Amino acid sequence: MPDSPAGPPAPPIPLAELLGREELGLRRIAGPDHAELLWVHTSEMADPYPYLLGGELLLTAGVQLKDADTYVARLVQAGASALGFGVAPVHDTVPAALVEACERHGLPLLEVPPETRFTAVARAVWRLMAEARHRELRRVTRAQQALATAAARPDPVPAVLRQLAVQLEGRVALLTADGGVLHAAGGRTAPDVQTALARLARVVAPAAPAPTALSQPPSPGRKPSPSSAAETRGDTHLFAYALGGGQGLALALATPRRDSGDHTVAGIAVVLLSLLTAPHQGADAAGRSAALVRLLLGASPQDVAPLLGDGDSWTVVHARRADGAPADPLNAGALGAALGSALSDVDRATVRILLPGPHEPVTPRPGWTLGVSEPYPVAALPDADTQAARALGHAEATRAPLSTHRPGTGGLAGLVPADRAEAHARALLAPLSGPLAETLRCWLSLHGSWDRTAVALTVHRNTVRQRIARCAALLDMDLDDMDVRTELWFALRSRP
Repeated sequence: MPDSPAGPPAPPIPLAELLGREELGLRRIAGPDHAELLWVHTSEMADPYPYLLGGELLLTAGVQLKDADTYVARLVQAGASALGFGVAPVHDTVPAALVEACERHGLPLLEVPPETRFTAVARAVWRLMAEARHRELRRVTRAQQALATAAARPDPVPAVLRQLAVQLEGRVALLTADGGVLHAAGGRTAPDVQTALARLARVVAPAAPAPTALSQPPSPGRKPSPSSAAETRGDTHLFAYALGGGQGLALALATPRRDSGDHTVAGIAVVLLSLLTAPHQGADAAGRSAALVRLLLGASPQDVAPLLGDGDSWTVVHARRADGAPADPLNAGALGAALGSALSDVDRATVRILLPGPHEPVTPRPGWTLGVSEPYPVAALPDADTQAARALGHAEATRAPLSTHRPGTGGLAGLVPADRAEAHARALLAPLSGPLAETLRCWLSLHGSWDRTAVALTVHRNTVRQRIARCAALLDMDLDDMDVRTELWFALRSRP
């Protein structure tokens, strides 16, 4: 079988289900009566081995069939699941040598009657795959609902583990990096299975080395731990998944089977358990919780800033789904984790994320449009929030996956003292209300594009035209004049 076959497009189809389609008239005449089909492939080559991925039902009329034994041996070597032989128009019956070879090599052989076209067989297999996919999706949906219900119980972590054990019909456990069991559910396992699960947990969530005077910082080239690991012990499938949040916890599974939807169900449980165990992350999370409590009780941002840690600057990120779908707390939290922060919120369709202190540069994220502010102190976070909103609007207007607010670079603007520039901006822009000034700023930043400004501000293009016309009338200026635009842009950038 090829070393790295592509993944199947749907759960495998039992051969018996295909044989049960009476309208096809298929008949098994050699080989075992059980097999799993992943694909359908038709070939009249003397040796189709180089073109097989494994798991195929290979259909042929035997145009170039000469050495049946070698032909079947090569199919088995390639990992084909079954052979379908059409008895017309080349052969009136299935060659006896082919029947004997399939029986000898253990490859199911199906007789395809003359009235059944190969395309009809392929269509039937794909239809069975679609039905299997729908069954699997329904199963995953039911499991997701059951796990979410368990997560809402007063004892959410044990409840999620118990429900996961029911869904996967196996043993599940929440392990520490040293293999200690925090919670477990499901049937008992043999000692060697428990040992193997603990070893897998150490692979995905290794214990942090104890600090010593001679400890050296980790090498920049050191590879991160994998997020999952697996092995097999007899008929038992073992898996371990690292939980997010840096707690060093792992979800360990021992199941008697591994259906195509089991990985998805386990992934849902990993997300839930990561969120449920997040409050136990340690002093950093406790400090931030204390800061939030103090803010709610009336403390000033400057008073709680020391509790937030990670320096005195914060960056605000605004994000929206690129496909226009609404965001929810779950995918908002996932985006925040990908950017390196647990501080996220959803305001209608917009996700807002706070990145503390020095952080890795924000890069585009598949499926999202991002706007990023400059770093700001805690007391000025509202200004950072405004910047991020503007940057997100600019990104959407220009169809870019990411837009970062860039501070002024000085130049000629730096020759004017800040207080005088601010006073000039206040006087010049005094006739404009907040929405009008923001529309003018956005319109100028997008080089006078009506459509892009409408996208950035989420208003109709006619609204943009009306507002810009109103600005021109109130300011008594010709906005088509480049000198006027330059002066207004300088004022808008200097306005507090």
